[in-house]
Amino acid sequence: MNAPAAPGALRGGRDHPSLPALEVHPLGPGFGAQVRGLDLREPPTPELVATIETLMATHKVIVLPDQAIDDDQQMRFSAAIGPLEPTPAVVHKERHRLKHTEMVDISNLEVDGTIKAADDRRRMFDLGNRLWHTDSSFKATPAKYSLLHARVIPPAGGETDFADMTAAWDALPAGLQATLRPLVCDHSIMFSRALMGFADFTPEEAAGFAPVPQRLVRRHPATRRENLYLASHIGGIHGWQRPEAMLLVRDLIEHATQREFIFRHSWAVHDLVIWDNRCTMHRGRPFEDKVHVRDMRRTAVQDVAPTLEQPH
Repeated sequence: MNAPAAPGALRGGRDHPSLPALEVHPLGPGFGAQVRGLDLREPPTPELVATIETLMATHKVIVLPDQAIDDDQQMRFSAAIGPLEPTPAVVHKERHRLKHTEMVDISNLEVDGTIKAADDRRRMFDLGNRLWHTDSSFKATPAKYSLLHARVIPPAGGETDFADMTAAWDALPAGLQATLRPLVCDHSIMFSRALMGFADFTPEEAAGFAPVPQRLVRRHPATRRENLYLASHIGGIHGWQRPEAMLLVRDLIEHATQREFIFRHSWAVHDLVIWDNRCTMHRGRPFEDKVHVRDMRRTAVQDVAPTLEQPH
């Protein structure tokens, strides 16, 4: 699914004069790029933050290889880009093995570093990451960017697929676009987990994961392009009967995840991948998680406001 990258396809100096050593290599079908020439172990400067914003507006997903950063450096870089999401959406919050509570543990590891048991409730919950989704769409103010760093990867599998929601929107018939523009959907992580049979929520968790409204079509503030805002977290459309609403959502996700709209990232240790949740969807791919360790750590930058309060 990865389009072959042309070495030196874009090079800093002409395209990114603020970072002369920057190299940008295209990855996907019209979106996604590998970026070399950054060292995130150094404190981020305003110039670097502006460059990241430009890259994200252009490519939607950027892969920064060979970033041997620790948790503190990842947190520092993420916080420079924007306000961090304060609390991850997890079950058993008290069993958090990482230093920072704002950092989401995308791994199959117990607090003591052993692999989680096959029937562990947290493992069952985390399997939902293999569904197509958009990070934190189930929060009143959802995520703007997600930043996922690879510390340990399995010998096979565990890739991440990304889908371009701008291209998916552009490919829809004009009549359907007109129907979709005013629609508002309810999002909850309980909806996505129900798709795979997980309903083991405590009353406190259920209250914390209560549905929130989000626009189905969003306009990106930097590009001014319209995008589908989809996720497996959608459980209904305002004003629609639920069966009809869910069939529409399923059709749209199937449309948006056709081969021509996606690319697959195969991870290497110390890859840092940043994606824009306002104009992409993603999913994790399976691996032998009962045998091999996969240690990934995610931070997320919060958007400026709920989608219903943003310009449309």
